Amino acid sequence: MRILRYRDRQGACRYAQLHDDGRCESLLGQLFGPDGQPGLRPSGQEAEVAQLLAPLEPTAILGIGINYRRHAAEFGSVIPTRPVLFMKSPAALQHPDAPIELPTALASEAVDYEGELAVLIGRRCKNVGVDEALAAVLGYTCANDVSARDWQKRPELGGGQWCRGKSFDTFAPLGPVLTIAAAIPDPNALAIRTELNGVRVQDGHTSDMIFRVAELIAFLSGSSTLLPGTVILTGTPEGVGMAANPPRWLKPGDRVSITIEAIGTLSNPVVAEGADADG
Repeated sequence: MRILRYRDRQGACRYAQLHDDGRCESLLGQLFGPDGQPGLRPSGQEAEVAQLLAPLEPTAILGIGINYRRHAAEFGSVIPTRPVLFMKSPAALQHPDAPIELPTALASEAVDYEGELAVLIGRRCKNVGVDEALAAVLGYTCANDVSARDWQKRPELGGGQWCRGKSFDTFAPLGPVLTIAAAIPDPNALAIRTELNGVRVQDGHTSDMIFRVAELIAFLSGSSTLLPGTVILTGTPEGVGMAANPPRWLKPGDRVSITIEAIGTLSNPVVAEGADADG
């Protein structure tokens, strides 16, 4: 089951099921059910989608750095012994096909893309074991962990702690749909790729993760409560712009598209802050 969130012609936010034949059937109820599974049921009516929205408004966005072996290798990074955690502001959320805005007030000259598998926690959990961790997952979607590398890295800008460079507005696109966990029994068996202006720049597989999805959930829930609506960004494969020679930074007029097997394609144009998607 693939669930999308949308705004109807009256401006209300609703959920729908995307069927294999392309039909969108409106759903009734709430995304988070009492048992950690989707609390939605079919209405039998066609959804009137005026705007496609990110699948949810996250309660928290937890990011994992250096979690693909080939990505670590492209920078000569040491394989971490524990997951490398950073946080991203929920206010950085952006919708499918809505613009990634390059910051101007705090200008960056080094904005990068990172195609990632995003995990949505469906129920409150703490201290879960690896074997039971996937039971806490409501579903999966595509994410772009957009990153201003200068604000992330340069000490004179406060870099080194990552959060500033990853939390500018629009730097967390999610979508286009949420594929429920039952439809993806193994999240570490998915092809993932990123295209920049139609050219493939990342071509990876979630089996290359250093820490598998279940291990990440177990680690993040250690002595810490994960709330329903928590989104975990599980790391990016090799091929980010910073690793190119010369570096391949995002610029106005670009379009970034991230495709993950069993989910779909998340695509966003790139504009300068304050501009619209048409320039």
